[in-house]
Amino acid sequence: MKTHSSSFSLLASYLLLSACVTVNVYFPASAAEDAADRFIQDVYGKSGKSSGDSEQPLPGDPASYIDSGKQAGIVAVLLDFLVPVAHAQEPDITIATPAINKLKDTMRQRHEQLRQYYESGAVGLDSNGYTQIRDESLIPLKERNTIKRMLVDENRDRDALYKEVARANNHPEWEANIRKIFAKRWIGNMEAGWWFQNEQGQWQQK
Repeated sequence: MKTHSSSFSLLASYLLLSACVTVNVYFPASAAEDAADRFIQDVYGKSGKSSGDSEQPLPGDPASYIDSGKQAGIVAVLLDFLVPVAHAQEPDITIATPAINKLKDTMRQRHEQLRQYYESGAVGLDSNGYTQIRDESLIPLKERNTIKRMLVDENRDRDALYKEVARANNHPEWEANIRKIFAKRWIGNMEAGWWFQNEQGQWQQK
């Protein structure tokens, strides 16, 4: 009877400890970069890298250790059970919703039309990751208005994307963070030879 009483006391202590654990919801910058890379590589037509993330199974029910009489180290076992639960609640970045997928498909199709202008240096990205005409003389006169409209549409879709990613993850306050991450990764995933503006507003070739 003493053994069972001790076991239940330990379990009660564990439950109390669990109740006291506070999981802070912070912006997961690393996960956001991985998500941005996957999205952008799809748009650019690159092979996306696999994140390799897999959920770790939680240990068995602590009660099974009690029932089996394994008293030694039970506190450590309970803490091992507690920690993964906390980590499981850490936020990740969702980039697979119907709205996001629709934006990605549209942006991918548009990119195929813009690719030649990136390659020629006519079009580049500013420091905020938005498309911009770099050298209008490299665009045939009859195509200029069409390209300008396409860039306006592209930048509008990028704004919509950042808002939608924040909304899809139930954290609209993350929009500014997501915008910054994507701005950096649009440039980071560019092909060698494409142009972008540095933070001083100067054009440079990747």
